[in-house]
Amino acid sequence: MAGAQHVRVALAVLLLGTGAWAAGAERLWVEAQNLQVLRERSSLADVARRAMPAVVSITTQPTAAALAQGGTDAQQGIGSGFVIHPDGYILTSAHVVEGAGEVRVTLLHPDGYPEETTARVVGQDTRTDTALLKVTVTRKLPVLTLGSGNDLQLADWVVVIGNPFGLSHSVSVGVVSFQGRTDVTPAGRDGDFDYIQTDASINPGNSGGPVLDLNGNVVAIANAVNVSGQGIGFAIPIDIAKAVVPHLKRYGEVRRGWIGIAVQDLTPSLGASLGIKDERGVVISDVTDGSPGAKAGLRVGDIITEVDTAPIPRAHVLRWRVSTRGAGRTVDLAVRRHGRPLKVKVTLEAMEVPEPGPAQKAAVGGGGASSQLTLFGATLQTGPNSERDGARVDRVVPGSPFSDAGLLPGDVVVRVGERDVRGTEGLTAALEKVSAGATVHLSVRRGEQVVELPFRKP
Repeated sequence: MAGAQHVRVALAVLLLGTGAWAAGAERLWVEAQNLQVLRERSSLADVARRAMPAVVSITTQPTAAALAQGGTDAQQGIGSGFVIHPDGYILTSAHVVEGAGEVRVTLLHPDGYPEETTARVVGQDTRTDTALLKVTVTRKLPVLTLGSGNDLQLADWVVVIGNPFGLSHSVSVGVVSFQGRTDVTPAGRDGDFDYIQTDASINPGNSGGPVLDLNGNVVAIANAVNVSGQGIGFAIPIDIAKAVVPHLKRYGEVRRGWIGIAVQDLTPSLGASLGIKDERGVVISDVTDGSPGAKAGLRVGDIITEVDTAPIPRAHVLRWRVSTRGAGRTVDLAVRRHGRPLKVKVTLEAMEVPEPGPAQKAAVGGGGASSQLTLFGATLQTGPNSERDGARVDRVVPGSPFSDAGLLPGDVVVRVGERDVRGTEGLTAALEKVSAGATVHLSVRRGEQVVELPFRKP
């Protein structure tokens, strides 16, 4: 009996805990006073709570043709999205709905239960991986406000909400790990923009979902994850979607402006080969005959430094700014030609895909002489006198190894290291002697001079 009474006394002390008993006793610890931590935690929770009703889960069914062709292998797709207009317009990633036969969206009803409905794809753009959906509902939907990826700073907190692996309205939190990431190509597609990198968890099914700042504004769209590493996710700045959504709503596609030039980054090695120092811009590597650029007098080797007074630091920035101006608009280009500044006005036309030239047709099996060669992103051919002409460059793909080395259309490769080049066969033989990963100098005849370009063999 006494033992039971001791148990009751001990239990009573335990239940008192750190309440009245602790208040009257000597405190042996330091009480936490870091209210800033509590405020930050509350901010994250508030962002998620307020945004949740406007985030949707997306499932797609394959087309009848895909089902007939793939049978049971044709699978359902999942993704995320968010409402941007109370009438039912939803933003998501194009690859979430690409090729879908049916798109279904799960909304969060005001009473808290899921509400599924069919969505119509208003428009999509694979180049920016953006899609606009529309659902028909009898009520006004809650929306998320769109901010700007330009407002983010390194290590800022962000909140990601989505449908990873079908787990709807999952929340993950992280920081901005890197800004201006251009050295990634999710789904193998080159973009016209810089990615935002975050360590917030992004998994299959998160694509198309919002990335929010601490004010609850959408600053990016979750897009991809590095499957070989943890905490490495990528998002597309919301500014990209803000530029294309009006096109998607009006036309169902993005009607881009076209200038008809190919450009590449002005790298230090390319700048050195052109005799340029401390210059920022992009170099024109090709001009399509009859294009707006050709009509305006642009030439191969010109350096574009500004579009409508806005600096152009990288090739993709020029492509983006020109394409979003739209056909019929006139843009002012700041150009340097042989060191002289020029102002060039170009009236853009609707983007079109030019017919491939003879060198391109040969590269894809369309015939042509055996002296033509496609190698490391360049199309070359043997000149009429291989003893003198070496291997002449016809075209260079921007971002390719030969492009990075600084090769331009019209260049003639006459030597690889100490080996003379006799036509395309001589170039192939010389490069075969170079080890993978090694750097060798290419002697290139450019106009009346010979320049040396450092080339790293992949």
